[in-house]
Amino acid sequence: MYVHEVRVRFYHTDGMQVSHHANYILWMEAARVEFFRWAGVSLNEIMADGIVFPILHAECDYLHSSRYDDLLEIRTKLVRLSRAQIVFRYEIFRPADQQVIARGLTRGTFTSVKTGRIIRLPQNYYERLAALAEPEDCE
Repeated sequence: MYVHEVRVRFYHTDGMQVSHHANYILWMEAARVEFFRWAGVSLNEIMADGIVFPILHAECDYLHSSRYDDLLEIRTKLVRLSRAQIVFRYEIFRPADQQVIARGLTRGTFTSVKTGRIIRLPQNYYERLAALAEPEDCE
């Protein structure tokens, strides 16, 4: 599991200083990008090899509100990996009160920049990511 910290900024909030729901997806995106870095997979390198991984599905269950200045942990797990697909689960946690405030999932695919078609992830990237996978049933 990779843990990415974010602080709720004033611009993340509405007039009541509660985080806008769209920020949770952005925070999951930031955690996913940092997960790749943590795994030793440079996004610049993989994109230079002509591979991108668009998100096909994203979901978020909002359990509690976060507010301006909260420090949050985005706990990120790679739960499914094949040579064509990658699935992450997220838990957004507020350490100050030990509260899980949201849970999410993203599903992406590896795609050729040139053709836009799904491709198989090269073995060198697959091995680095697979070493950190925490498989579970995602259906």
